Amino acid sequence: MLGFEHHDHHSCIRSGVAAAEAHCMAEGLQFTPVRRRVLEILLERHAALGAYDILDVLRDEGLGSQPPVAYRALDFLVSNGFAHKIERLNAFVACTHMGEDHNPAFLICRDCDAVAETQADTARGALAKAAGSTGFRVERLVVEAVGLCPRCQQVTPA
Repeated sequence: MLGFEHHDHHSCIRSGVAAAEAHCMAEGLQFTPVRRRVLEILLERHAALGAYDILDVLRDEGLGSQPPVAYRALDFLVSNGFAHKIERLNAFVACTHMGEDHNPAFLICRDCDAVAETQADTARGALAKAAGSTGFRVERLVVEAVGLCPRCQQVTPA
């Protein structure tokens, strides 16, 4: 699980962008400079960022100043599995399992808003069985758990 521990950001950025490039090439999708840069921003920060936070960076770099620029790039990244929307924060994070069929779950720190992505088996497990027994088919599932990250636990003991 990536999110709360220290790691090599440069390697993470390279591998994330390479995975997105390979997917886009295989699927015939356009990985535009703005889409690439938005993914890089998400990978660099390893934090949930709002569209306007991303737009500020794009504006400073001369890549666009209107909200649709950021929203279109984010929509592309989310729809292709390169990023996820964190509903609770109305923000976005880079996917840490690009190219893998997975059901993400997000651990969100209530103090610092740090986010870690992990795997959830709920879509294939008990929830899917319960839904199936009623005739319901789960198409999209968002699991978000709120608590304290390791760093904030040191500051705010239980």
